[in-house]
Amino acid sequence: MLRLHSLLALALVSCCCPAAADVGDFAPCLQFFYSSWPPKGLTGTPICQRYNNNYQFATLYSRSRRSPWFSAYVYTVPTGKRPSSSWKFEPQLAHPEANGNMIPFPPGPLDQNVVESQAVNPDYINSSYTRGHLNPSLHHHTHEGRCSTFTLTNVVPQKCGSNDGPWENLEQTVSQTLAAYCLGQAYVVTGVIPYRSDGHWLRNHRVAVPEYMWSAYCCPKYNDSLPNHLKTHFPTYAAVGRNDPNSTEEIVPVNKTVKKTFRGYDVRQMPLETLEMYLEDRFSSVIRVFYERCTTSD
Repeated sequence: MLRLHSLLALALVSCCCPAAADVGDFAPCLQFFYSSWPPKGLTGTPICQRYNNNYQFATLYSRSRRSPWFSAYVYTVPTGKRPSSSWKFEPQLAHPEANGNMIPFPPGPLDQNVVESQAVNPDYINSSYTRGHLNPSLHHHTHEGRCSTFTLTNVVPQKCGSNDGPWENLEQTVSQTLAAYCLGQAYVVTGVIPYRSDGHWLRNHRVAVPEYMWSAYCCPKYNDSLPNHLKTHFPTYAAVGRNDPNSTEEIVPVNKTVKKTFRGYDVRQMPLETLEMYLEDRFSSVIRVFYERCTTSD
């Protein structure tokens, strides 16, 4: 009966409104990319993340890793409290004919097509990893926008020492900086860097664990009266954070004086070009995060 409930939930969503092809093409959600130009050099399954019939952000998803390569969104000044986490999934990854709205996981056993197509809550339960948002709820103004970030197609396995420490500090700093000095739209892309080896997974090779997380923003129109310490942060800014305290230090050095809980999870700020260099080295592909590196007028 519970399995039937799961299947009926998918069928109900499919029947409520016409299905749209939100998986497989960024065309419906190009507004979340600077100059309608998705990052180049990475391959995966595009998802236009739709919640309550509104597009909220975009994700490049890896079916084989059951986790995203990146999520892209437009920053808006946050208001209100962090919403309670009602975790959701993408029906069209499991059933292409389904409606494109993300939906909460139903109670009871899941449709096996959902389990095979993407990460599910049991993958994270009793693991040593948190659900790490790529697109954080903190970077959105509306309650709907914030709730939409709680989909497992937008999260990766992230160590608590990163998620509750230096990476959270980065998200807050970026929010404060953009709210204070970005005068137009700010386009953000946040993604992951995989290990060179293929031995880092949750749940018996189900969900891939990244070695690093990265983030970059593009704000073409900004306040010219920047404080000195922010003059290199516009129009673009980038950072890479460690997700493994035992990783080598050539990309992100370790500050051995920080609190032990957060030691080894440092975040390093860097120019966009430096980030792209590290991505190109790991992915063996020419990577461009923003059109013309955000140097043209918006």
